[in-house]
Amino acid sequence: MKKIFFLLLAVVTLSPAMAQNENKDKKKIKKEARMNRINAIAKQEEEGVLTYTKHTVFGLKLTTDGYGGFLEIARAQSVNRALLFQLDIAERKHPKEEKLSNFNNSSQIIFGKINYFYPIKLGVQQQFLLGNKGNKNGVNLTANAGGGASIGLLRAYEIELIDPVTNKPESVIYESADSTQFLNAYYDGTATGPNLFKGWSHIKMTPGAYAKASLRFDYGKYNEMVNAIEVGVTGEFYSKKIPQMIYQKQKNFFFSAYVAIMFGRRK
Repeated sequence: MKKIFFLLLAVVTLSPAMAQNENKDKKKIKKEARMNRINAIAKQEEEGVLTYTKHTVFGLKLTTDGYGGFLEIARAQSVNRALLFQLDIAERKHPKEEKLSNFNNSSQIIFGKINYFYPIKLGVQQQFLLGNKGNKNGVNLTANAGGGASIGLLRAYEIELIDPVTNKPESVIYESADSTQFLNAYYDGTATGPNLFKGWSHIKMTPGAYAKASLRFDYGKYNEMVNAIEVGVTGEFYSKKIPQMIYQKQKNFFFSAYVAIMFGRRK
């Protein structure tokens, strides 16, 4: 009876340890297989074999006049070339924007701002490989150039003020009918700045086109991962001038530089 008891005790004690070792062995084998596959793909790339045919990338960027984000889907044409299809959404700020504190409360307002400006761009770029990292370490350098269509989305800068007649809050945008109230609210300190939900009922769109050029530094640990920094310039032209600020010259051509950080995966 004692022998059976000690045998069962040994089984109960050793089983978790054996299972743990077995799991470790499986993980080790799986990791080694993955490393062998990655090394084989890296060797094929060095020999000029097309191993990855597409990638999907998400990015965030800071521009000289705003910020934004984008989605990119690529299709390889050869080891050295690819087509990049991009959807880019950003907010462009006017260089003369200045936030002012309201006299009556802590909210801030941008003096003279009449519209938020959101460029939405859909286009394609040609990517050229300048330097391949060749293995799981190093930096992959590419040059990208292209362009496409752009829509300038204008969202009204809708402020809130107290109506002197009814003494109730009233939302006002800069239009010919409300321009006097809109401007007076800045000077007398009664205006409250808009929030994220205001102004969407007053949307205007202006069509345009854009061109873009950039350099991309992909430092991903493995070739199947995309971890990159991109620097570049963008030029946008719209069919009519974009009203962003009162008393400032309106323009329909915008030039900006940017830096972006990108994350994605190749297949």
